[in-house]
Amino acid sequence: MLELSKLVDCTVRVKCIGGREIKGILRGYDDLVNLVLDESEEFLRDHENQDRVTKRSRKLGLCVVRGTQVSLISPEDGVEEIANPFVAHEDAE
Repeated sequence: MLELSKLVDCTVRVKCIGGREIKGILRGYDDLVNLVLDESEEFLRDHENQDRVTKRSRKLGLCVVRGTQVSLISPEDGVEEIANPFVAHEDAE
């Protein structure tokens, strides 16, 4: 069971099925993991590679994310992006 009560009024990042990523303040949720996010923004995907999310974003404001579309919820604080250790670098042969 998800303990989303700890994340209420905190900034979270939500990854959805299909590749969308939304960041916002979690204001509420229900048993079906439908989320209410305030001051939210969607991170736009790369036009050439739809699996890749860019730094560009668009403001959404108050939005509802359907629980059936949610694949991951993580707090924004304490999270940092790192390089993928499984990708072979061109230097290594």
